[in-house]
Amino acid sequence: MKPRLWLWGPVAAMMAALFVASSIPNLHRIPGGFSDKTAHFWAYALLGLLALRAVAGGTWRAVSGRAAALGWLIAVTYAVTDEVHQAFVPGRSPSWEDWVADALGAAIAVAAALGVRRLRAGRAV
Repeated sequence: MKPRLWLWGPVAAMMAALFVASSIPNLHRIPGGFSDKTAHFWAYALLGLLALRAVAGGTWRAVSGRAAALGWLIAVTYAVTDEVHQAFVPGRSPSWEDWVADALGAAIAVAAALGVRRLRAGRAV
């Protein structure tokens, strides 16, 4: 069994990074020239993967449909809190479109990880 900090530390660090980014008032441009929705998609894709990794105990063997669903649920629940947080930041506002980009990013990432896991399992047989 892996230590909790090793499993959940990256999830907490990503959530903290998202909180800090959401705290920037009047953010008009995303660094790197990405669109707002693209940044949301990739940030929550990463959070979804980190949450899946933690839920699965850090092993490919434990990546399952249930673990993927829970990893996605953790990411999209945090996305809701992130959008609510933005209501209190000057020049920022909550957006259901941002939440959809978050949810899609997390869903596609955890589905891809689940697909890779299933492909790897098929080859091992």
